Parts: sequence; C-alpha cells; structure tokens
Amino acid sequence: MSQFRLARLVLMLAALGAAPALMNNAIAQKKEDKPAAEQKGPTVRPEVFKLIDGAQLKALMDAKNFTEVQNRLNQAEAVPNLTPYEHYAIDRMKLSLAATSGADVAPMLTTLLNSEFVTPQEKDTFLLALGNQYYNNKNYPKAAEVFKRYEKEGSDPAKVRGPLIRAEYLSGDYAAAKAGLLPVIADAEKAGKVPGEEDLRLLASSANKTKDDATYLATIDKMIAYYPSDELWADALNRGVYRKPGYDGNANDVNVYRLEYSAQQKMPAEHYADFAQLLLLAGFPTEAKKVLDAGFANGALGTGADAAKHRQLRDKATKGAADDAKNIATGEASAAKSKNGAGLVNLGWAYVTMDQFDKGIGFIQQGIAKGGLKQPDEAKLRLGIAQLRAGHKDEAIKTFQDVKAGGGLSDLARYWIVLANHPTPATAAAAK
Repeated sequence: MSQFRLARLVLMLAALGAAPALMNNAIAQKKEDKPAAEQKGPTVRPEVFKLIDGAQLKALMDAKNFTEVQNRLNQAEAVPNLTPYEHYAIDRMKLSLAATSGADVAPMLTTLLNSEFVTPQEKDTFLLALGNQYYNNKNYPKAAEVFKRYEKEGSDPAKVRGPLIRAEYLSGDYAAAKAGLLPVIADAEKAGKVPGEEDLRLLASSANKTKDDATYLATIDKMIAYYPSDELWADALNRGVYRKPGYDGNANDVNVYRLEYSAQQKMPAEHYADFAQLLLLAGFPTEAKKVLDAGFANGALGTGADAAKHRQLRDKATKGAADDAKNIATGEASAAKSKNGAGLVNLGWAYVTMDQFDKGIGFIQQGIAKGGLKQPDEAKLRLGIAQLRAGHKDEAIKTFQDVKAGGGLSDLARYWIVLANHPTPATAAAAK
C-alpha cells in the first residue's frame, strides 16, 4: 500500500496550475465591464489580478521572496467587495505559497475544500494532500477522517486504503484497522499474490490489541508461511501449541522441539539441551547427537556457564549413537514379535534419524498397522515427518492431515503442513 508524501504537494499544485483561478476560463475584468458585484462566473477584477498574477507570484516564490508574495496577497484581500470567486483565487495562491514555503497547508486546504468553485480534480488533490498533511503531522485521527471522506467523495478510493488503515491503527482504532486489513489480505491471496509483510504485521498487532486470538493465530500462520523467521515460529508454537487449553506437555514437548528444530535456524541454548535430554530418555541418541551438533555449530551451545554440561551431554549422545548404529539391526526381530506396534514405530524412527528413511518409514507403517499404540496419532506425526524428510512431501501432507488427536498433536500437524509447503533454511538442515 503506497503512502502519499507531502513533498509531492507542490508538484500536484503545479499540475493543476499555479493560479487555477486565472486559468480555468477566468478573465481579468475590464474597467468598462459591469461592477464586480454584478459579475457572474469565474472572473477576477484587474486590481485583484495584478496582485495575484500567477506568473509574477511564481517568479517571486522561485526566488524564495515569500515576504513579498504575502504582502501582495494581503493587499489583494484588502480590496473592497471581493467576490466569492476572487476569495477563492486568493486562497489558491495562499495555498501555493504555503506549500512552496513549507508552511502548514491544512488550514488553506480545508478552506478550499469548502469552496463552491473547487473542481473534482482539485478536490481529489486537496483531500489527498490534506490527509497526508495530517498524517505527516501525526494527527492520525484527523488523517483518518479526511481519508474516509476521500473514500466517499474521491475518484479512486483504493488510493487511500493503505493510508487510512495506518492512520486508524496509529490513532488507536485497532478494530477499524483490523476490519480494513482483512479484505486487503484476502484480496491479495485470491489474486494469487503474497500479502504485504507490513499488512500482515499490522493485522497481527491489531488482532492482538483487540484480544482476537483467532485472527492473531491465523495471521501468524500466514506470516510463518510467507515471511518466516525464528521469532515468528517461536510465537506460533508458543500461542498455537504450548498455551492452548489441553496441551499435553509430558507427551508432546519432544514433538514441539522437533518442529522448532526443523523450522528455526537457531533455537535458545536451553531448548537444544532440553530437546537432547528428552531424546536420550526416549531412546534416540542419534537424533540427540544431531541436535547437539547443530547447537555447537551455530554457537548456541558450548559457551557460558553450562558449556561443560553441554559437552558432557554431547559425549553421552555420541556414545549412544555409535552403539545404536552397531546394534539397531538386532532389535528388528523383537520389535516384530511385540504384541503392539510401539517397538516397530520406535525402531522405524531410529532408522529415520540415521537417514535410512525408506527403511524407517516401512517399520513405522508396520507399527501403526499392528496397532495397540497409546498414541496412534503421535506415530502418524512421526511418520509424516519421516516422509517429509525423505522428500515425499505429498504423502507427508496427507499423513499430517490424518492427525486429529488433541493434546497438541493436531496443532503440530497443522504447522508441519505449513512447513512442508514453505520450508525454511533450517528444514533441509534438520533432514540431514
């Protein structure tokens, strides 16, 4: 959404004519003509014309002789029995002087907008200029008022759509800003375009300030898709998973970390450590080693007061990963003989963490089919992650769509779909 700059006001006035009162078929009245009070139409008497001659005043303004221009305008205003049109002509030149000299143009624009002689083209220009003047002066309520008037009376309401929304937001009318932004973003998406980042940020902020959690989360979902960042993903997971009623942290903290690790380029140090510890407890040392290696590589781990603990944790994960690589095949027979599919699912995930994706996916699918799982949808979630990391995006999305359980699982599956459709640089790294 473009905004209008006051610096362009002089150019807009120039486009209309320095002294439009003398340009739009207005003529200087001859001495033998009827008295001014009897004149009809756009006429200016010679004694007024010689004081507000556009060519002369322009030369004076170009020379920055604003004092002389003001003197002439004062003399013109002192001429007896000025007609309404002569008042208008003088006011137009006062506007040109204010715009050229950098003075406040709002009073003159307001006066001219109430004139019977203002043309539709001039009205457009004046309304835009007045709204922009108020906006630049940080008088946002007045700017919003003028832009709303332009929406009703101007030739192209779309011109002020963006400035109006921003004026409403900056004046504290967040509900109005939100109402204006929703169709803007919807129209962009319907047209196959990416909504503007500033529009999405304003919508998220407006929703947050009006305590509209549903709109806020929906907007954050769009932002992590179109303009992902570690901060946005952290906010999405915090509000969209952790803080939602019914979230089961004991069961799903490790899965939240998996998504965070795959979406963010750098997690907080404590998240790497907590994630790795949960993985070691769950029996996935290879995955834990990858997580810790990434934390050391990007500088999140290995420094500060906990540096020694970080190294000890990585040593433990490294040893466990080596043992797993040697012994994993021996667990296939026992997993197959188990009464439920949990062993097969875990075995399959272990293979996935070792980058043996197809083999791992097969075991996870066998485990889900065998049944008897405490959280079958958690197994489906891991299956979808495995399929995504293996490069089977369409299959992964279908699997994620089948995750319906609560406790955070369905929310995580929804975010995995976002990540599948809009991967971040961290996504590919996590797959490796």
